Amino acid sequence: MAQLQSKLKKGDEVIVISGKSKGQSGKITKVITATGRVYVEGVNLVNKFLSARKAMMMQREPGQIQAEASINVTNVMLKDPKTGKPTRVGYRVEADGSKVRIAKASNTVLDTIKKGSKDQSAGKAKASATKTKSK
Repeated sequence: MAQLQSKLKKGDEVIVISGKSKGQSGKITKVITATGRVYVEGVNLVNKFLSARKAMMMQREPGQIQAEASINVTNVMLKDPKTGKPTRVGYRVEADGSKVRIAKASNTVLDTIKKGSKDQSAGKAKASATKTKSK
């Protein structure tokens, strides 16, 4: 199976848009790109049985525990920082050459992916010009 490039990251606040946990929100605790799934804090809880042997190793009580199960990345959307509603994620290159992640609905900058400067782009132009002269 091919890896799925997700625009969501660990720590992002998301809203579940479909499934049994629809409407719930929480922070992403883990992203698995190989299967295209995410774990969201306090969402999609399932009951698991903890055996006496495993409980002893983990220094916990044996019995049933609630654990978070993974959700497909297509069933969650980023929570817009301004409005609190679900929004898509996009990328934009700033004037200084840095690449930032943005919330599409409100055009709010979420975080910087790559830092850049104007000198960096000029340096690339000089490097390509010297390569053509040497040939």
